[in-house]
Amino acid sequence: MDAQLQLVLVFLINTAVVAITVVIHYEFLYHLTRWIPKIHIRHRYRIVVGVIGTLVAHAVEIWVFAAAFYFMHHAEGWGELIGHGNGTLFSGTLFDCVYYSFAVYSTLGFGDITPQGDLRYLTGIEALTGLVLITWSASFLYLEMQSNWELKE
Repeated sequence: MDAQLQLVLVFLINTAVVAITVVIHYEFLYHLTRWIPKIHIRHRYRIVVGVIGTLVAHAVEIWVFAAAFYFMHHAEGWGELIGHGNGTLFSGTLFDCVYYSFAVYSTLGFGDITPQGDLRYLTGIEALTGLVLITWSASFLYLEMQSNWELKE
C-alpha cells in the first residue's frame, strides 16, 4: 500500500475511534444527568450511581479502542503489539488488546506490551482521549456532587 494512503487511513481510523468514544461518553453523561435526579434513593447515593455509570462508560470506550487494536494487530501492514519478557504472554487475543487498552487509556502504561508500526499512533491518541474523558467524568461527578450531596452542619 502506498505510504501516503496508509497515513490517511491511519488518520481516518484514529479519528473514527476517537469520535465514537467521545459520542459514547457524551451519551452516557447526558443520560446519567437526566436519570440521576429521577432515582428514588437518598441524594448522596445518587453519586454512587454516577460513579458506576461513568466507569461503565469508560469500560465501553476502552473496548472500542481494544477492538481497533485487535483489528490493526491482525491486519497486514498496520503494525503489531509485542509482549516483553518476565513471563508476559501476549498472544494477540481480544482480551490481550483489552488489557493493553486499559493500561493505555488510563495512562498507566505498564510497559509489558509495546506497539510497533502504525499502532503507535492509536496508542498515543488513546492516552490523550482517556485523559480528556476521565477529566470530563471528574467534572461531571463534581457537579453531580454539588447538586446531590446533602451537607449537615
